[in-house]
Amino acid sequence: MYEQEKIKPYGTEGHKREQVEKMFDNISSTYDLLNHSLSWGIDKGWRRKSIDSLRPYQPKKILDIATGTGDFAILAAQRLQPTELIGADISEGMMKIARQKVSSLGLESTIHFQKEDCGKLSFQDNTFDAVTVAYGVRNFEDLDQGLQELHRVLKPEGHLLIVELCSPNRFPMKQLFKIYSHIIMPTIGRLISKDQNAYSYLPATMAAFPQGEVMQNILKKAGFQAVSFKRFTFGICTMYLATK
Repeated sequence: MYEQEKIKPYGTEGHKREQVEKMFDNISSTYDLLNHSLSWGIDKGWRRKSIDSLRPYQPKKILDIATGTGDFAILAAQRLQPTELIGADISEGMMKIARQKVSSLGLESTIHFQKEDCGKLSFQDNTFDAVTVAYGVRNFEDLDQGLQELHRVLKPEGHLLIVELCSPNRFPMKQLFKIYSHIIMPTIGRLISKDQNAYSYLPATMAAFPQGEVMQNILKKAGFQAVSFKRFTFGICTMYLATK
């Protein structure tokens, strides 16, 4: 078991999946405000650069796992022009907001959302040209099982794109980010989201999540090839790109 799998939003009792679902339902109404505010809007650039890494492959059918309120799915649809994009999440509260965004943008013919457990996806083998996961892999209850499922539903030579927040490991960003993530982020999160646990849980999973070469090897173990990664903004965010 990886360290981030042991961390749960509401204590040790119960499954992580159920607790994560409850947490995101609780914070869904304030998630976008906090997400962009706490990253000073820098996350928008990370999303664009990551999605553009898939452009050479021209994926026509895309699965966006842990789609949340749909920002990554919408941007992927706009920049990659797929024929179909499915956003999947365990939180109906988050996807309710995602559906409203898609409707307001007139993208219902391309994007739709459905509730899925990443550890046991309902899709058939070899279904998607690309699978994306933005800021959601560290919430997987079983990382190896989840990655194996993503590998299963990808077509041969399809691509997996993961974007994940990390804890910087070099001075001075390491020290500054520790203060920010352990003091400032939880305080602002509690004030705006009214959830006492969510914005302590999220930075804790960032610190515990396997990074860089370690994550690269985990992806290879799950069956992926040509695994590469790129760090953004002093290592606060990392993009992983892999091929089935």
